[in-house]
Amino acid sequence: MYDAAISAGGVAVVTGAASGVGKVAAMRFAQEGLSVVLADLPGDALDQAVAEVASVAQGGREVVGIATDVTSDADVFALADKAFELGDVAVLMNNAGVGGLRTTPWGEMDNWQKLLDVNFMGVLRGIQAFVPRMIEAARPAVVINTGSKQGITTPPGNPAYNVSKAAVKVLSEQLAHELREVQAPMSAHLFVPGFTYTGMIAAFMPEKPPAAWTSEEAVDYMLARVKLGDFYILCPDNDVDEAKDRRRVSWAIGDIVENRPALSRWHPDFAEAFAAYDKG
Repeated sequence: MYDAAISAGGVAVVTGAASGVGKVAAMRFAQEGLSVVLADLPGDALDQAVAEVASVAQGGREVVGIATDVTSDADVFALADKAFELGDVAVLMNNAGVGGLRTTPWGEMDNWQKLLDVNFMGVLRGIQAFVPRMIEAARPAVVINTGSKQGITTPPGNPAYNVSKAAVKVLSEQLAHELREVQAPMSAHLFVPGFTYTGMIAAFMPEKPPAAWTSEEAVDYMLARVKLGDFYILCPDNDVDEAKDRRRVSWAIGDIVENRPALSRWHPDFAEAFAAYDKG
């Protein structure tokens, strides 16, 4: 579907596009010959990203930045209005997200609300604002939602972030199914980066760790898999390969199948068993 969407031309919209994988994805879409709308909070970072993307745009296509707060219904629907003024939307990438906010199951309600409002509701708002019009256009198109491995294996440490990304996974699965049901010429994809060195990581790690991929590596892997039609796109990194990702996902679902304790991967009674399993 991706190749057909690109061939038909149109507009790519990327939220969280001022840095990291969002900015790199916007550059790739511009290089593919699409007009590109970069959406993020207002500021120098967004302005600089627009300039960088415009410098690689092909065929004289438009590149615009639109200040957008994905926690605002009005902002996201206004973003859709402005994007469709440029043409049919060929690619929608709901990528905006936040992390680094501590939560526990029994506290930090403000952080819970912020994480869920950006990471999950921001994606839902994007779908609600854009997808009905994309279906109505009846042309090939692609929706890419950025999730996280923490929404699949749900490690301890930040339950609100995990819940927000688990919700994106479920929403994306439902979207893919419903697009098939209405026979829309569209596909949905769940992009799950591995350990990727972005601005969010750089804030507390000034130098890229050897284990991390660059944003360019993650986006290029993602696009290759989207072109193959894959829905679940779990990116490896320099420490975790594809086989290890599959084993860890299988172990997580095995907690249900085998009736193990919750999050048994981190349970002392299963430490040795998981360590042996994880070696492959």
